[in-house]
Amino acid sequence: MTKLFLTADEVAGMLGISKAHAYALIRSCNDELKADGYLTVAGKVPKKYFGKKYYGYEDTMKEENHAGIF
Repeated sequence: MTKLFLTADEVAGMLGISKAHAYALIRSCNDELKADGYLTVAGKVPKKYFGKKYYGYEDTMKEENHAGIF
């Protein structure tokens, strides 16, 4: 089963930042999603949205591209 969301631990590891900063980034992403009318999950961010926002395109979040990171 494919995971749809990233946690703060995963975001922190991917970006090399603290867990507290990762939570702040997730909160910011979720605020943007809420403003666009989407439902969000506190403390998690959709993989595709995160990939598009921080890497520029959604394909970066495919599991085969990360060799087990997700």
